[in-house]
Amino acid sequence: MEQEKYPLPEVETKTLDCSSVEEAQEICAREWGIRPEDVDVRVVSEGKKLFGLLGSKITVEATSCAPVSYIKSCLYVNEILERMDLDLIPELTEDGTVDLVGEDIGIVIGRFGETLKALEHLTNLVCHRDLTTRRVHFDAAGYKGRRIRSLERLAGAVARDVLHSHKAIALEPMTAWERRIIHLELQENKKLQTQSVGEDPSRRVVIAPAGMSIDSFEKRPRRHH
Repeated sequence: MEQEKYPLPEVETKTLDCSSVEEAQEICAREWGIRPEDVDVRVVSEGKKLFGLLGSKITVEATSCAPVSYIKSCLYVNEILERMDLDLIPELTEDGTVDLVGEDIGIVIGRFGETLKALEHLTNLVCHRDLTTRRVHFDAAGYKGRRIRSLERLAGAVARDVLHSHKAIALEPMTAWERRIIHLELQENKKLQTQSVGEDPSRRVVIAPAGMSIDSFEKRPRRHH
């Protein structure tokens, strides 16, 4: 399964008359709640001074360098990382993911990506509370891609065990994102069925022969890597 892509929402654009490019950046930054340096400005037309006495006005088109909600997310998570004294920088990728890069990647990923997911969840709670903007997704130097491949290999290995033993096997607890990868990886195999059981944070995937009652599965948790 290929890593999921998250198309970026539209950027903010505003046309206005002002005295300078810097003034346009300041105006838009205040209106959009971002930094002036995150506003790109293109001069559309330049006015003329009246009798050489009054300052001229210019017409500009100002555009946020990325979707405003994503810029706010980067600023917020950068503040958290600084408070945690972590050597990491958030970068917005073309597919709409905030990628954390730097020397402290291992710390921010945590066990099976738990710290990374917690940081993503917290950022979305703070920066996307009105639910009108697309949620921001986090990665750390390609961790998610590696995790996807690892889970796909796990799904394949457990599927072979299930078909060989004719018994159901329950995996260790996983996040919703990880469980979805397992389900998608095995959904085309008509000899198997997968089902999520239990309550978070102990919710896990059960892989069983097709037609078997999941209620009677043999619990044999396996460590996923």
